[in-house]
Order: sequence, then C-alpha cells, then structure tokens
Amino acid sequence: MPNRLAHETSPYLLQHADNPVDWWPWSAEAFEEARKTNKPVLLSVGYSSCHWCHVLARESFEDEAVAAFMNEHFVNIKVDREERPDVDAVYMEAVQAATGQGGWPMTVFLTPEAEPFYFGTYFPPSPRQGMPSFRQVLEGVRAAWSDRRDEVAEVAGKIVRDLAGREISYGDSQAPGEEQLAAALLGLTREYDAQRGGFGGAPKFPPSMVVEFLLRHHARTGAEGALQMAQDTCERMARGGIHDQLGGGFARYSVDRDWIVPHFEKMLYDNALLCRVYAHLWRATGSDLARRVALDTADFMVRELRTAEGGFASALDADSDDGTGRHVEGAYYAWTPEQLRAVLGEQDAELAAQYFGVTEEGTFEHGQSVLQLPQQETVFDAEKVESIRRRLFDARAERPAPGRDDKVVAAWNGLAIAALAETGAYFGRPDLVDVALGAADLLVRLHLDEQARLSRTSKDGQVGANAGVLEDYADVAEGFLALASVTGEGVWLDFAGFLLDHVLTRFTGPDGALFDTAADAERLIRRPQDPTDNAVPSGWTAAAGALLSYAAQTGSEPHREAARKALGVVKALGPRVPRFVGWGLAVAEAFLDGPREVAVVGPAAADEATRALHRTALLGTAPGAVVAVGAPGGDELPLLADRVLVEGRPTAYVCRHFTCDAPTTDAEALRAALGGRPVG
Repeated sequence: MPNRLAHETSPYLLQHADNPVDWWPWSAEAFEEARKTNKPVLLSVGYSSCHWCHVLARESFEDEAVAAFMNEHFVNIKVDREERPDVDAVYMEAVQAATGQGGWPMTVFLTPEAEPFYFGTYFPPSPRQGMPSFRQVLEGVRAAWSDRRDEVAEVAGKIVRDLAGREISYGDSQAPGEEQLAAALLGLTREYDAQRGGFGGAPKFPPSMVVEFLLRHHARTGAEGALQMAQDTCERMARGGIHDQLGGGFARYSVDRDWIVPHFEKMLYDNALLCRVYAHLWRATGSDLARRVALDTADFMVRELRTAEGGFASALDADSDDGTGRHVEGAYYAWTPEQLRAVLGEQDAELAAQYFGVTEEGTFEHGQSVLQLPQQETVFDAEKVESIRRRLFDARAERPAPGRDDKVVAAWNGLAIAALAETGAYFGRPDLVDVALGAADLLVRLHLDEQARLSRTSKDGQVGANAGVLEDYADVAEGFLALASVTGEGVWLDFAGFLLDHVLTRFTGPDGALFDTAADAERLIRRPQDPTDNAVPSGWTAAAGALLSYAAQTGSEPHREAARKALGVVKALGPRVPRFVGWGLAVAEAFLDGPREVAVVGPAAADEATRALHRTALLGTAPGAVVAVGAPGGDELPLLADRVLVEGRPTAYVCRHFTCDAPTTDAEALRAALGGRPVG
C-alpha cells in the first residue's frame, strides 16, 4: 500500500511512495507525531537523479525488515533537497561540521524539536570498509534514544548552539577592487590543472562560474593567462566523456581528473550555465568548438528537458535499464566495439572507435567506453563523422532512456532562460529565444502570485507548495533581465524589478547581508545563509549580479548600493577561496567595469541597421554590460529615454552610471567601444 508520499508532486518523493517505510513529508504534523509518540525523527534527504540515493533505497528502504524497524522506532521524513534547499542546507551544514564531509543521500537523526544529534550519508546494508551497516546505525540510535536521552539532548543542544554561533565574514560592504581580483586570479592559477584543465583533483566539476570570471577578467584587463585557463578548461571538458558527444549537454561531474568518465546524471542547472559560458567563450574568441558546444547544449535542453508546459525539467537520471531489467549507471551512454559494429558495420565502426576513443579494454566498466574526442577532428572526414554521429544517436535513442525528473525549479529555469535567450541572439537562432520566452511565460503564469512572490517548483502545470528561496528570485530575475536585453521588451525588466524588490525587503539584513530564506519563511533551527557558489551561483552572489544589472538598466541607486554591499563578502572570500565564489568574482568584474549601459535606438527592431547595432552590443565582451533596444525616446526601457537618432540613422549610446560617450551609428565603432569580435 502506498505511504503518505503518494500525495506529493515531487518525483523524488513519489519514487519512495511504495516503500514499506511509513514516510512522512517534511511537515509540522510529522514533528507533532514524533512528540506524541516520543520517537526520534529519521530525516532522509536526496533527489531523484541521485545514484546513491537509489542504491540506499533498493538496499534498505525496500527491505521489509529494515522498514519495519524504522516504522517501529522512528518517525521517518523524506525530503527532496531540490524542493526544500533550505532544509537541506541547514542539516548539511551540521553534517559537514560534524564529519568534515557531506553528500547525498543525507541521513540525519533529529529530536522531535528538529534538533540534529547524529548524521551520515550513505550507509551500506552490511558493514563495509569500516562503515557500519544501515541497520546497525538504526539500532545504535534507537539504543541511545532509549537509554541515554540526556546525552542525546546535550549533543543536540550543542549542535544547535554551534550552528547559531556561526557567522559569515561580510568584509567591509565594499566590492572587490583590482587588488582582490588579481589575488583571486593568482589563487586560481595555483589550483589550475595545466595538463587537464579545470581546478583541483577528482572528482572534477565543471567550473562554469569560474570560467565566466576568467572571461570577464580578460575582457577588462587583457590578462592572457585568464583567457588561456578558460579556453583550455572548456576545450578539455568539451572533448571529454563528461560532454555527451552524440546528444549534446554535460553530465554532472567527472569521476576522474581527465574528464573521461562522468557521473552520468544530467542536470538542468549545469547545462544552462555551461551553454551560456561556451556562448560567451565564442563571443570572446570565435572558437568553432565553443560555438558547437553552446548550440548542442541548448538543443539538448530543448529536446530532452523541455516540458509540455514550456518549462524545463530538473534532470535526467544517471541510471537506466541495461536491457536485462537491471538499472545500471551509464547504460544509456556507454559503448563497446561490438555495439559500434552492430550499428555501423565493420569499417565505419573502426573509424568511430578511433574518433570517439572506444577501445576493446574500455574506458568505463565491463569493457565499455564513454565517447570522447581524444584527437583533433581535422584529421577525419567531417561528412563521414557526422553520418556516424547521427546513426549512433538514432541507435542510442532505441535504448531504454534514463528517467526524467519533470519538476520545474524556478531558479534553474531562470538560468536556462538567460542561456537560451543569449545563445539564440548570438547565433541567429530565434527559435531558442522563443523557447526562453515560453519558459519565462510559464514562470509568470504559474510560479508568480499577485504579490510577485515566487513558488519554487511546479510539475505537470501544478504549482508546488514550497516558497521560493533567494536563488529563485535572483536567477529568475537574471533570466528576465537577459530577455529584456535580447528582445527589447520592457515587461521583462518590470518583472525582474518586482522580484528584486522582494530581495531588498524580505531577504536582506540591516547590514546588507543576504539570507537564503525570506524573513517570513518557515522557521528552521537556523536561518540558512551561504554566500559561496557550489554547482550553481549562491543566492547571495546571484542576487548581487541581478541587482547590479537592474541598477544599470534603470539607474536605481538602491539596487546598486545593495549589490555593492552584497559584494563585500566576495572581497573577503575571493582572494582566499576563489573557486567557491566564481560568480561573485564575475559580478565584481562587472561592478568594477561599470557595468556599461548600451542603448540602441532605431526606427524598428526589424530594421537591418538597428539589428546590426543591437547584435554588436550583445556581442560586446565588456563585463556584465546591459543592453536596451527600441524606438527613440521609448518609455519601455529607461535606457532609451531621451535617446534620439543621429542624422536619422539607428544609433548606439554607451554609458557608465548614465554618463555617456558620444553616440555612434557605426557597428564597428560600437564593437571597439565594447570589445568582442567583429559581427559576421
């Protein structure tokens, strides 16, 4: 019989609806049940495309004996970390503080007052490599709760006090200057893997936000080392197995230092961020590889993640059926030489193996290889390779596909909107801009209420019950601001303003520090607050970026001042841990550069000369530049106010803090003012 999770909309929670565990969703009722029955709470946090979450479920949550023990001695709560990032953040902080590491699945034991007292991540079904079994952990916690309650209460109280006493160094509420940005670049240089690209060792995550900083730093200063690190990292990722060589898009991370074997789940947020950064790399360098990767990542998102309602699903699973009924990680993506021969025939299979690095020994497991590009493509016949790629892609489509998490997360859709709008504008793909507009329309229709408050998720056209957090407001505003620059439609600037007003009034402390949850949100044991970027920009740095762009578009001093104060934490952290404030450093580059404000006025957006100036402005590499396009004196976008044509011709104005250079009607002069490549 299904448990309480059967009534939820989260795909992750629904995956556990048929467990014999008597799961509760996170709710006041669950904690009331714990108080009433005098049981501790077992909190299990994960997400739908998490490989080890599935493993723990198969090994333990689907085991009748383990489930019976859980039901007898605990109130069991299951949380989707993507729906409740606030709950995840609070307890992950406790796990990391206590154990020095974290990850998912996350297992935390709580008192009925939600105070944590014991933690872990994945526990195996039997003791392994010094790790206790899940059943042993359950029995140990039950014994402690029954026999040493005072000790449990003391531990829980100490953990809560320690969490409450943690403070973030906000710096001095001043944005980083030249000195701090140079120190951050030096720190990245020390951590850079010059042989393989990227930063640090295995596992290796795509450093999209750091690359954005490197591109902006190069654009502002001309530092060739910054551009080289960005280029080499992007090329190594694009040629590696982390990049889907057949269908486009990227897996979540590489388990090795060489980007060969990925953890195969594909997340919307990774692909949105990488699509945008490869488009920006092309904008800076003209790299054909960067252009191809930006477009194949955009096409992947549209083809495989777009929902029927026009938004974007959260993820594709790492696991899929290997054809025998077993769910195996990477089964959809990996190939053997024999499988190549079955699809391509002997001669083409030999060429494909050479081109994609497929070996008899395999680069993955069980003689399978993950497709990569170990050699330069120029030594192969391009037409033949493209034919092989299409045939393999079509054959792969016949395999059982990985599961899809159809949950629409507001923040990640905001990132996708920004990426698709810009990529479509750069490469003459209006279809991508239209898709971005469709996703933005869904967020407005479904996720925004009458007070412009955001709901975090929706699924199948039904909005979820969880309130948006800071990253939702910031990233959706970022997407809307990108749409305003690309389309010239002022309504998107208006919507961004509504969202950022909430950031100023509900997420900002008196000293300018930002919180991940609103002042009127559900109270947890700690109000979460984290300025460091992880797989996505933190809500804090994303808000700084959106506030700064909005200020540049409107001239709003309160928004610029809020961005400046928010960047104080980047001034403090950037020189010390630059890998973990990449987006904050990118925003700081924009702040130091102005950012530039570009107004393009013309008799009609469809006018050829107007289009040329607009596209030149969008392709400018000046860090964080904002663009407005429209009729002279248009009132939809503040940057257009009082702008006139020069000699009756479409005209561009480049300004900083609303102080402008001489207007120009020449696209090449505009390019020279903003940096970037000539417009083809």
